[in-house]
Amino acid sequence: MTDLHPTDQLAAVLDQQASGADWLTRYSSSLLGVFGTPQRVLVRGNGCTVWDADGNEYLDLLGGIAVNALGHAHPFVTSVITSQLATLGHVSNFFTSPTQIALAEKLLQLSAAPTGSKVFFANSGTEAVEAAFKLARRNSTPATDGKPARNRILALDGAFHGRTMGALALTAKQAYREPFEPLPGGVEHLPFGSIEALVNAVDDTVAAVIIEPIQGEAGVRPLPPGYLQAAREVTARAGALLILDEVQTGIGRTGSWFAHQPSGIVPDAMTLAKGLGGGFPIGALVTFGDTVSSLLAPGQHGTTFGGNPVATAAALATLHTIEATDLLRHAHDVGAWLRAELATAELVTEVRGEGLLIGFDLEGDYAAAAVTEALLRGFIVNAPTPHTLRLAPPLILTKDQAASFLDALPGILKTAKDVTP
Repeated sequence: MTDLHPTDQLAAVLDQQASGADWLTRYSSSLLGVFGTPQRVLVRGNGCTVWDADGNEYLDLLGGIAVNALGHAHPFVTSVITSQLATLGHVSNFFTSPTQIALAEKLLQLSAAPTGSKVFFANSGTEAVEAAFKLARRNSTPATDGKPARNRILALDGAFHGRTMGALALTAKQAYREPFEPLPGGVEHLPFGSIEALVNAVDDTVAAVIIEPIQGEAGVRPLPPGYLQAAREVTARAGALLILDEVQTGIGRTGSWFAHQPSGIVPDAMTLAKGLGGGFPIGALVTFGDTVSSLLAPGQHGTTFGGNPVATAAALATLHTIEATDLLRHAHDVGAWLRAELATAELVTEVRGEGLLIGFDLEGDYAAAAVTEALLRGFIVNAPTPHTLRLAPPLILTKDQAASFLDALPGILKTAKDVTP
């Protein structure tokens, strides 16, 4: 087998004659059912297109939920990963590597972070949020004579920050929380988008406020104008940290490197993942300035795989490609055009989002049926709520590809509406 091409070697250890149904039967008997039944068994991808085990072709308008920023099997990213893995795959964090250092420097540059800012690398968005949670706890102080304890952490209704225990404490959805309570304490959820509620809640008992510039899992809900500026003002005045969860909105997804940048604010910390590695697992916590960057001392946090040479090489290749091919402008322009077209579509009642993170509401609760019908017609989309469809395609999506979905959308929605009780 060593004489075979790597692709042929993989094929040699897999059953190439197995159908999608065969694989799903094996899936149900071998994997935990935390994701339910997979919709399809995908075997290959190229650009914005993927194929399943039965040879069916799909336009991927979800991109692994905002992960595959450059689509599938991008030749430059693939070559960089292959080269790095053939050179140096993993070292413990007793050591570092050029790719780890270069990626940290690049993220600090792209985020316009002030002197003294730092980066911690993890393997996922949830892990980045866990690090941010610990950062918030390090900003806590005990009660002293005449001064209350600073130990409250504020998040928003509708928030999704992950499923590990600390991240889950920040996540608002009760269905996710209740099976695992009691969760880490001290977290409160404020009404989404209410500047008044935010201003009234933030005082010197608050250690941190953590928010998503756009709530992706709640149906692509952007914060109202002025909210981020108000959050920056009140947290700075109270001595609380402002932590932005940009796991879904970062890395060009909204047409800017990071979704908060058009607001002109500088947060105290920011979490990243998803699109950062172009499909290779990596997450990051960026801390802004000397004071915040010194909160986590040596030994107070860590990871085995975080910041490994292959993951950081993949991220560097992804960032370079986005920059070199002007994908920020492309995502902005194609996203604006697509949102405008969706706003005129029959059975669509509202369109939200920025860049290529788009949510659009239907006139009824038949989004799940629309996802199924879209698959049958060769399109991958997602329903974060019963009446909302979400698009988070690769940033390389073309107008022609998007137009093929728009052409099919009326039929998709009509069929979904008709089959939903």
